[in-house]
Amino acid sequence: MGYKSLKACLDDLEKNNHLIRIKEEVDPNLEMASIHLRVHEMGGPALLFENVKGTEFKCASNIFGTLDRSKFIFRDTLEKIQTLIEIKNNPVKALKNPFKYANVSLTALSALPLKNPLSKPVLYKETTIDKIPLIKHWPMDGGAFVTLPQVYSEDIDKPGIMNANLGMYRIQLNGNDYILNKEIGLHYQLHRGIGVHQSKANKLGKPLKVSIFIGGPPSHSVAAVMPLPEGLSEMTFAGALGNRRFRYTYQDGFCVSTDADFVITGEVYPNENKAEGPFGDHLGYYSLKHDFPLMRVHKVYHKQDAIWPFTVVGRPPQEDTSFGQIIHELTGNAIKHELPGVKEVHAVDAAGVHPLLLAIGSERYTPYNQTKQPAELLTIANHILGKGQLSLAKYLFITSEENNTTSSKLSTHHEAEFYQYMLERINLKRDLHFQTNTSIDTLDYSGTGLNSGSKLVVAAYGEKVRSLEHKISNSFNEVQSFTNPQIVFPGVLVLQGHKFETYDKAKQEFNSFNEEIKQKNIDLKGFPMIVVVDDSSFTAATLKNWLWVTFTRSNPSHDVYGINSFTEYKHFGCDNLIIDARIKPHHAPVLEKNPEIEKRVDKLFEKGGSLFQLK
Repeated sequence: MGYKSLKACLDDLEKNNHLIRIKEEVDPNLEMASIHLRVHEMGGPALLFENVKGTEFKCASNIFGTLDRSKFIFRDTLEKIQTLIEIKNNPVKALKNPFKYANVSLTALSALPLKNPLSKPVLYKETTIDKIPLIKHWPMDGGAFVTLPQVYSEDIDKPGIMNANLGMYRIQLNGNDYILNKEIGLHYQLHRGIGVHQSKANKLGKPLKVSIFIGGPPSHSVAAVMPLPEGLSEMTFAGALGNRRFRYTYQDGFCVSTDADFVITGEVYPNENKAEGPFGDHLGYYSLKHDFPLMRVHKVYHKQDAIWPFTVVGRPPQEDTSFGQIIHELTGNAIKHELPGVKEVHAVDAAGVHPLLLAIGSERYTPYNQTKQPAELLTIANHILGKGQLSLAKYLFITSEENNTTSSKLSTHHEAEFYQYMLERINLKRDLHFQTNTSIDTLDYSGTGLNSGSKLVVAAYGEKVRSLEHKISNSFNEVQSFTNPQIVFPGVLVLQGHKFETYDKAKQEFNSFNEEIKQKNIDLKGFPMIVVVDDSSFTAATLKNWLWVTFTRSNPSHDVYGINSFTEYKHFGCDNLIIDARIKPHHAPVLEKNPEIEKRVDKLFEKGGSLFQLK
């Protein structure tokens, strides 16, 4: 469906029972976010807020709330885009089957951006930051944020839309020390295209012109988060996905998306930063206050009857999970073409995406060896950790299924089965590979500083070497160091520790645990992985809880211990891997809702409320 605007998409969703209008006045301060979170958790429809306190504009959320709804929105172009990406990654296919793929070049050509269209709806009127919806999402947020922006910048050496970058980076509109209507905060992380553009502008001592598009056809939002093959611009992709060319013009030297609902233009000057945050982020914690680029606002435009789209991020799964799903739907097996030997890579959403990668690769280096051990898998692991945003991962578990004798195919998306397969085969004295003092995700506070932490590659290959235990021995009742043992799934034991104090104290605790295990002769062979947490009952209650707690609250170099551990020529090994996933003093606070706001939101779900039908 080629939507000309966000409104056209919302009208189509409503017509097909994918949208509910909220007619009551709602407060953009926490209340709208609370409504969104609750409806999303219910698997509910898109929302159109018709009466938003403090602004004349309507707001929409949960537009991409489920994969089915995203596929419905792009129902007419999904297959075409899948083919386009497939050919971009593997051009030989087009040469071998020229008639089958004859329309691909026409698709790309018809999607090329259109400059200076006759109609420019977004230039209907100018406004100011204080007049647009200022939505605060979580109680400790530093102010109001734009959470579905399309941030546009151009390469100062190669200006023009075909070399431009369109990315989704959060924008802080007010709060902290920002001068309202004149300054806003621009937050972007490592490995972002806009960072390259800003670095080039800084070297020349020139300001970087930035345009922030909000709204417009839904294909524009997806394009801003899409990892595209080299040479395919986000604007061309947006045109192909939306069945409508990306329309743009220039105003005062700034690029303006004419189909957007709002456009904020401004400049980022060299070495001008201000404190941005805190912000409730997609790991389930706040990202804290740090200096990020300051954008001086030039102008704010909006179309007639403009609609402000937003989303809310928090502990996954949230709406951004659906973005990941639609990306996977579109790109399919692209990773196989980009990384030789890779069969699957799964950034685990329940663990906050970047902290944890699961992968399946090939193991073909030494087929003549009787002893099966990781070889090619280690090369593949280095390729994965050198690839774009995958390089921000902390933990990478990788295996090969050449020796899989089970009837079912191994999949990284079946996390429990994947881990059991690995834990049955892992040699913990050989298969743990650390990288220390390296870069991790900006939003991950488990490390030693902003963007700083460590990585652990766990590579397992070969025949089964152990059976996994699924029962807890009575002898654990005698253990004093850690208590309340729980099993997540066979092979993984969760223990409850005292509140974390210091790393020196933690070392003492794990040394004591080691001694207890030896003295009491407790058999842990069936539990190759042990996780120590603050609340073992909560952690073991669901697989999602275990993934979230274990991999968002630990830094491999500092928090990995082992039973009978050793370090030989700088290689660490052990009999049983232990991860200390307790909350540390330097960790960011966990996201928690405001009880008073929740009570106010309850009224919308009561009889007579706009959301009563969802109850």
